[in-house]
Amino acid sequence: MKKLAIAFLLVASLMLIAVLVSLIPSDMWFIRTIDLVREPMSYAAAILLLAALFIGGARRWLTVGMFAAVIVINVWRIWPYSFLADTQLALAEDGAAATSGQCFSAMAVNVKVKNQKYGEVADQIARYNPDVLFLMETDQAWIDNLEPVLAGYDHVDRHPQSEAFGLVFATRLPVAKANIVENTHRDTPTLYATLQPEGTVPVEFIGLHPKPPLPGWNTELRDENIVNAGFQTPDRLPDAVVMGDFNDVPWSRTTSKFRETGDWRDPRVGRGTYPTFPAEMTLVGWPLDHLMVKGGIELQSFEVLPNNSSDHRAMLAQVCAPMQNPAETE
Repeated sequence: MKKLAIAFLLVASLMLIAVLVSLIPSDMWFIRTIDLVREPMSYAAAILLLAALFIGGARRWLTVGMFAAVIVINVWRIWPYSFLADTQLALAEDGAAATSGQCFSAMAVNVKVKNQKYGEVADQIARYNPDVLFLMETDQAWIDNLEPVLAGYDHVDRHPQSEAFGLVFATRLPVAKANIVENTHRDTPTLYATLQPEGTVPVEFIGLHPKPPLPGWNTELRDENIVNAGFQTPDRLPDAVVMGDFNDVPWSRTTSKFRETGDWRDPRVGRGTYPTFPAEMTLVGWPLDHLMVKGGIELQSFEVLPNNSSDHRAMLAQVCAPMQNPAETE
């Protein structure tokens, strides 16, 4: 029992050091990775705290106190994405007034480039039949296998890559322009499209998939990609939607800066974290896939979809663009 108590004390010490280090404003990959696991780490700390109460030992309360500190720090960081916090967006399901704008559906799917279960992803896309479709991690094989689905769209941009950063953008909405650019680093493209549903103001759609924090790969370029994508958009339109796999969690300083500097609103604030990765264990996973809006854009609904064979779950939203002032068209 004494050895077990020492082991618990050691684990508590390491977890506390990790969460304290994670508060350092650094782009080192091993520091930024801790942000990704705050939620599952809190669950683990709570279980270990309860177990520590029954193990005993001279330092039991020190162990319990350190586990409690881990939980408190992580909950403090995640708090805006709990159901106890205030929301940023009113949804139809909340009893919000019906929008006066024109609505369309938008879906973002990270297909996982090594995944070969093309049919399951294609079936899910066909089932929800979104007006705007943004695909990530698409190589040529994925594009070839999804052509029957893509054939149902008026506008399709294909940008295959053999690694994990290919993109596809497809829509039935009128497209004023669409560009896939590498705005911070080669092989990590970002999609910018200006859409204009009939009778509405023009809407900028941004599709984003930067590289994750990995051993030997710090987050400076990823952070720059995320922040620039929402702030330095080509048309600087006031009404915009962003979707994609940020490889970052919403409570990190990077995504928080993205949201604040670009005046974006996140529908998860005040509702929950809505984990999307890993797809088969979302109860202990984290929210790497994002949806945000700005300006006069409203949401009727948004959801994380069921598993489709990828390692990420897809996101679907009903987006409403404000109607154009008749005087502006004269």
